Amino acid sequence: MERQARSHLADAGGQAALGMSGEERTGEAPPLGAENVFKRYGAVAALDGVSLVVRSGECLALVGESGSGKTTLLRCFNRLVDPDEGRVVVGGRDVMTLHPVELRRGIGYVPQDGGLLPHWRVGRNVELVPLLLGRPGAEQSANEALRIVGLDPTTFRDRWPRELSGGQRQRVAIARALAARPRVMLLDEPFGALDAITRAELQESFARLRAEREVGAFTSVLVTHDLREAFLLADRVAVLRRGRLEQMATPMDLIARPATAYVRALLERARITPADAAPNVARGAAPE
Repeated sequence: MERQARSHLADAGGQAALGMSGEERTGEAPPLGAENVFKRYGAVAALDGVSLVVRSGECLALVGESGSGKTTLLRCFNRLVDPDEGRVVVGGRDVMTLHPVELRRGIGYVPQDGGLLPHWRVGRNVELVPLLLGRPGAEQSANEALRIVGLDPTTFRDRWPRELSGGQRQRVAIARALAARPRVMLLDEPFGALDAITRAELQESFARLRAEREVGAFTSVLVTHDLREAFLLADRVAVLRRGRLEQMATPMDLIARPATAYVRALLERARITPADAAPNVARGAAPE
């Protein structure tokens, strides 16, 4: 299956164009991949033949205007959306061959509103996935995850979600996604509804989390409408427009060599300059 997927991706535009790394070229299955994926809602094509590969340990940002297909693509990886055509691969396996509940329990997922269960206290919310997986020490895992996101469990684990600020709720949501130590994290505009100061703090926390590997190496996909956020947090950026992949590249390559007039116009409207890619370069991208 993986040989077929790699062949199709190469036919669709070549390994270099799709950003295939050494692991794909040597036969090791990438953590995430999409092969010629289509999804329609009536007359609207949410995804129109999207193919890409996400490298092990990297953060890929999906950017684009509303209706570009970025959230639809993200949700294909955990089967909150099933494509009409094409193949979606997680850990080398076609997601359509996996039970959706089991698949989701192995993937960290952070929606825009946090998605906390309002009738459960913070500690119980964070313990959710370890408990569902039947792992021992769920409380300890939850406490460690809370500490990682900057929340003292002795202070926060017995609070109700309604007693938290917006930034605290998002920290708890990230802790819940991390508690079972997943190898894949999906983040759907996790900082989009926050005020500017809280958003900057959480962006820095996420960047630090990836750099310090406190929870081990993980691969992540981040949906955002903010190009500056994408450049700050991601190793590569995939630009979507009307369900199609316009370009996928590192921030510096995106600035230096925009592949289409749309990508160039998007960068100009966001007033992106090479300086905006500096934090990413300083942190270091995922290995080739």
